[in-house]
Amino acid sequence: MASINKIGVFTSGGDAPGMNACIRAVVRTGIYLGKQVVGIHQGYQGMIDKKFTDMDARSVRNIIQLGGTVLKTARCVDFRTYEGREKAYQNLVDAGIDALVPIGGDGTFSGAEELSREFNIPVICVPGTIDNDLYGSDFTLGYDTATNTVIEAIDKIRDTAASHDRLFFVEVMGRDSGCIALHAGVAGGAEAILLPEKETAIDDLIHKLEEGALSKKSSCIVIIAEGDKNGGAYNVAKRVKEKFNFYDIKVTILGHLQRGGTPSSFDRVLGSRMGYAAVKSLIAGETRKMVGLRGNEIQLTDLVDAIHNHSFKLEEDLLDMATILAI
Repeated sequence: MASINKIGVFTSGGDAPGMNACIRAVVRTGIYLGKQVVGIHQGYQGMIDKKFTDMDARSVRNIIQLGGTVLKTARCVDFRTYEGREKAYQNLVDAGIDALVPIGGDGTFSGAEELSREFNIPVICVPGTIDNDLYGSDFTLGYDTATNTVIEAIDKIRDTAASHDRLFFVEVMGRDSGCIALHAGVAGGAEAILLPEKETAIDDLIHKLEEGALSKKSSCIVIIAEGDKNGGAYNVAKRVKEKFNFYDIKVTILGHLQRGGTPSSFDRVLGSRMGYAAVKSLIAGETRKMVGLRGNEIQLTDLVDAIHNHSFKLEEDLLDMATILAI
């Protein structure tokens, strides 16, 4: 592999708290090691549109505490074609960029893997998604902050639920992953948690709510992951209301507020570690890999495995414990 002189860093897909900490680490690590660093704005679209900015150590001052991404993100239909990727690569060549650090989820990784394989440009990816659903890392950037945001919302909803004898259905993000729902549900003391990974029949949910009512619970909160097979919070609430009217039923969709906000200390440190490791790995000659956290150690996973292996499993003890502690 030829010596790397100029590294491009960009964010793609959904934004996630901690991305700016990672950008900062990539820029400052690259400069410290004698490399030039270029920020690519708006992901793959910016690569096609030549939205490049030379960055120095001061370019990333005062961003570690910011949510979102200072480099912006965007969808790019053109990059899905070979012609689009060829144009993006030629723009990288013209700008002297000879290695990339993409920050994002599996869609970002798929684009990076194709670009690297077709044009032999080194890439080391960083997992940035609140869903925490990428193989090869115990935690992804943004997951911790998003979960804390959900817990804070649950705590506030609990106050009004208890004041009015209400049953709240709270829908959280996570796509096909129930990580946020499970962890926030346990931490927030939810009476039930509906997950994509574990199908819950409506009749079973109603039975559980009836048991809570009989034991004189003054309120109930049910957490529903957006990928749950029952069709989302509004649909579940409607079906429950048809058979169970002990509580006044309300629905809250937390939506995109889960993706914003000041990143937690965990996500700031994780983003910094991953950005640092990505640059070091590129310089060491690695490519088509993802940096991930496993057992508090940064490890590399082949990009193809990270993209295609979706065997991430929820903790069995938490699944069991969530039921026991909700009595």
